[in-house]
Amino acid sequence: MTQASPAASDHPEEPKESLDSLVLHTTDNGVSWITLNRPEAMNAVTWDQRERVIALLAEASADPDVRAVVITATGKGFCAGADLRGGSPDSDERVVGDVSRMIRLGAQRLIAAVQDCEKPVVAAVNGTAAGIGAHLAFACDLVLAAESARFIEVFVRRGLVPDGGGAYLLPRLIGPQRAKELMFFGDALPAADAQRLGLVNRVVPDAELPKLARDWSERLATGPTRALSLTKSLINASLDTDRPTAFAAEATAQELNMTTRDAQEGVASFVERRRAEFRGR
Repeated sequence: MTQASPAASDHPEEPKESLDSLVLHTTDNGVSWITLNRPEAMNAVTWDQRERVIALLAEASADPDVRAVVITATGKGFCAGADLRGGSPDSDERVVGDVSRMIRLGAQRLIAAVQDCEKPVVAAVNGTAAGIGAHLAFACDLVLAAESARFIEVFVRRGLVPDGGGAYLLPRLIGPQRAKELMFFGDALPAADAQRLGLVNRVVPDAELPKLARDWSERLATGPTRALSLTKSLINASLDTDRPTAFAAEATAQELNMTTRDAQEGVASFVERRRAEFRGR
């Protein structure tokens, strides 16, 4: 279960330097790199880290110079779940509605921020991804994993229902039967098995993960950014949409995309038999 999300006025602000050290951020060659940085805690995500990641994803959507995003982590863990220490209300004080509000404003907001980001988001999973950490990876558009990575639906081990959109994401990625197997037993899933199931796009030796993440994200960053954004939206909505609605959305997306400079450049480059140079506009 995810840590409570108190109102901003009730939550003491950490010094900016401290928060910046817990979530490293750089932008390079059009790629926003978001790095969880609590290796001593296997990057179990805190309230502050979650809010920072959500804010950075919103900034990436709004910044035309950012054309792709990578989410990764330092150390041996990608994200070991939510850091619950000191954040959950005492069970004796909890009232009906507290838990569902906590989930809506916490884990679900984080997953929605990834899926709603208007730029392609790549997960570079460098180690264990458990609970909300696994769902953070699965919510990304492309998932790269180190050979040492493993994914764990840890909730059942604690007697909890999966949160952070897990019961929504997994059946759509691998089907209901396999999703139930992972969530009912909570066994660790090695990266190679996750790739075979379709949860991971590529698995590489640990030392090669940063290079692959850079190669893929920089390739995305040279693509037609608005077309990629619209394609992401169409695919994400496709499994919840009937055919007439999906076809109408596709036609509208193409209409909107044809107003972009990149679409015009793509057509011109085809006619002129040259390679297109997309600017993300």
